[in-house]
Amino acid sequence: PRLPALHVIGTDIAHAVPLTLIAGLSHLFLLGNVDLVLLVSLLIGSLPAIQVGTKLAAHVPSRVLQPALALLLLGIGVKFTFY
Repeated sequence: PRLPALHVIGTDIAHAVPLTLIAGLSHLFLLGNVDLVLLVSLLIGSLPAIQVGTKLAAHVPSRVLQPALALLLLGIGVKFTFY
């Protein structure tokens, strides 16, 4: 089933910070290959971005939000593939 873009973004936001925290701490304690300062900075920086993203997504129509999100994800994929 197709979910509204706002629900997709809300679901992603709801799991992103806890997932990053758990994954980062797991790597830190099990493998020891985590820059703790970078992890904390990432988590702290996520909080204002969550607020802005949530407010913005609530005011942008789905017909605009879905293509914008698709372009963002495509751009990230291209960057990781070629750079």
